[in-house]
Amino acid sequence: MKINTPNQNIPQPIRSDGAGWWDLGPRDIMRDRENPDMLVSPVTDAGSLPNLKFSFSDTNMQLNHGGWSREVTVRQLPIATEVAGVNMALTPGGVREMHWHQQAEWAIVLVGRTRITSVDQNGRNFIADIGVGDLWYFPPGIPHSLQGLEEGTEFLLVFPDGNFSDLNTLAISDFFAHTPKEVLSANFGVPQSAFNNIPNHQVYIFQSEVPGPIESQQVADPQGTVPLPFKHRLLAQEPIITPGGSEVRIVDSSNFPISTQISAALLEIKPGSMREMHWHPNADEWQYYISGTARMTVMAPNGTARTFNYRAGDVGYVPRAFGHYIQNTGNESVWALEMFRSDRFEDVSLNQWMALTPPQLVSQNLNLGPEFIHALNKEKQFIVKNPGISYPRTNK
Repeated sequence: MKINTPNQNIPQPIRSDGAGWWDLGPRDIMRDRENPDMLVSPVTDAGSLPNLKFSFSDTNMQLNHGGWSREVTVRQLPIATEVAGVNMALTPGGVREMHWHQQAEWAIVLVGRTRITSVDQNGRNFIADIGVGDLWYFPPGIPHSLQGLEEGTEFLLVFPDGNFSDLNTLAISDFFAHTPKEVLSANFGVPQSAFNNIPNHQVYIFQSEVPGPIESQQVADPQGTVPLPFKHRLLAQEPIITPGGSEVRIVDSSNFPISTQISAALLEIKPGSMREMHWHPNADEWQYYISGTARMTVMAPNGTARTFNYRAGDVGYVPRAFGHYIQNTGNESVWALEMFRSDRFEDVSLNQWMALTPPQLVSQNLNLGPEFIHALNKEKQFIVKNPGISYPRTNK
């Protein structure tokens, strides 16, 4: 057995005030470097909170000819009961087979372009090409398909049910494979021999050819097209510009009417900035970090608080009404999604609440002086400038 000796270049669970000691035993140093606020927690952290972080890199990758998928559900992150997420990629021409879900499906394209097709309950069809920063949404039970275009595609799928699994969907291949051929023959009015080569299992993802231009794929529909588009161009949406130049784009049923079960905010938190102290009164928050590095502290009842570190590909979670903030801890913008099982985005700003409360009450409640009271802002900021952070920290 090897006995380790202290190494000044390796992060250690020691605060600047001397609390803690060397970790000389077996350890994952790379993990410790990625999670400095778990190795040396802020002194303001207190009590115990469930885990509020899970990385897509730590979940199983489902590989198929035509693409791959991986998911984060309550099986990976037990606290996340309201929302589940699937990260999926399709090759050029790769197809996520024709299928449908018991749950609604919300998605954002991260790389490349995706062609989507769908038909609603009234027989009205829809086909669209979805690029980076574009969204789609399919209501529960509405059948659809996804296909990678020339450059291939990667996207995030979000479902308003933490127990959801993308491997537990309703697939057209399963419907055919588990229906007697005489029933298929009667239903479609063709001989049973027409079904001799159908798959005997769920296809899920398969390789096909890159489809032609969207105009060549349109199918004339006597019922017309869907009245509410299944597509929304989120990055083309005018952002809310915040102090310091960070940006927020909010999407819910008010500007994407078909999206009645999922709402979201896309954040760009610039270096030296933070998502202001706030909470959400109407739903749990499921987060997806697209780029950058960040830290989030979550405050729960009974003086309980815990801090987590996040980077690209991580999922974060905040239970309904728990106070929290997100700091950019790096030198590049943090791009992140806040997702909610709700038709509307709602948040409460701590700063705005205090600014719109009688000043004497605020002052007496927290023993705060006039300088603080005069600095309060009656307008919601969303993202504010952050003077910076350091490791390790003390509560001086």
